[in-house]
Amino acid sequence: MKVLALNGSPRPIGNTSNILNEVQDMFEREGVEMEIVHLYEYSFVNCNVCLTCEIRGDGRCADEDDGFNQLLDRMRAADAILLAAPTYARACPSVMQTFLERASLVFTKSDLGLSGKVGGAIAVCAHEGGSLVYDQLVGFMLSNGMLVCGSSPLPVIRALNSPQYEDDKAGMRGVRSLVEGMVSALMRLNGYA
Repeated sequence: MKVLALNGSPRPIGNTSNILNEVQDMFEREGVEMEIVHLYEYSFVNCNVCLTCEIRGDGRCADEDDGFNQLLDRMRAADAILLAAPTYARACPSVMQTFLERASLVFTKSDLGLSGKVGGAIAVCAHEGGSLVYDQLVGFMLSNGMLVCGSSPLPVIRALNSPQYEDDKAGMRGVRSLVEGMVSALMRLNGYA
């Protein structure tokens, strides 16, 4: 079983990246492989709603030069998707926003390639907007027919500079709860529970 985690932070070493490293350890202790993809390593072009993805119906974006289609294929191959992003101006950072816009259009207009996959979301915020980012990530997964795992408390972590995420005990408890829920769902869906 494999989880593909998408890091929507433009910062290579920040709270979101460090949280994902801890989450990777949590999954691997449970025997679940996790790969982290840093979206800041890509230069995604904005979606212009050309609808080529719908016309062709092959689950691909018309822009073949930025690694986007290959990333969609990796998402299709994974058993679960974990989306993580900090809060910038009360929303996802632009790299995550651009990715979600394009991916949502391709998946919903063509092959529904994420339908039935397990999903989870983590948001990080310094002051406000964390719940909006969390809702944005969860909304993407729900609109793609994914089985989204919740947690208690929600995995919305209050932190500005890393490693301040460690100080938000409730938020990190939510992250652990999310991982437990995703592992349980993966085990059940794969006939282990």
